[in-house]
Amino acid sequence: MKQERIDRINELARKAKTVGLTPEEIAERDALRKEYVAAVKASLVGQLDNTYIVDEKGNKRPLRRSEN
Repeated sequence: MKQERIDRINELARKAKTVGLTPEEIAERDALRKEYVAAVKASLVGQLDNTYIVDEKGNKRPLRRSEN
């Protein structure tokens, strides 16, 4: 996610705390938040996909996804 979009989220958050938001700004904030959460989740999944478990004998195996 680009820094300018993160800055816009923060700008809207500050405005919401002070003067309030218009319905259009609320919709924009919600869309930006969803985009941000999706980016964070994708980053975490990428990091976990490259995580390995090393046992006592030094054997390395990839971390597997849970079926839950």
